[in-house]
Amino acid sequence: MNSRQPKEAPVWRQPDGKPVSCLEKIKVLNENIQEIETLCADALEDGVLMGCNADQIKEALHALIDGLAAPHAKKG
Repeated sequence: MNSRQPKEAPVWRQPDGKPVSCLEKIKVLNENIQEIETLCADALEDGVLMGCNADQIKEALHALIDGLAAPHAKKG
C-alpha cells in the first residue's frame, strides 16, 4: 500500500465546460482515477524493482494515456 497523500479530486466537466453535478457520477470518476493511480504506482514500483529506468516507465504510461481514443459522446 502506498503512503502518498490523496490528491484533491478535479472538478469534472462536461464537453460544454459545465461541471458534472451528479454525485454518483463524480464518485465513480474519482474512484476510477484512484484505481488508475494505484495501478500505475504498482507498475512503476515493479519496473524499478526489476531494474528498469523509472523515467522510461513513466514515459510509457504517458504514451499509453495519450494513445487512448475518446469514445463517441452521447448526443442528447
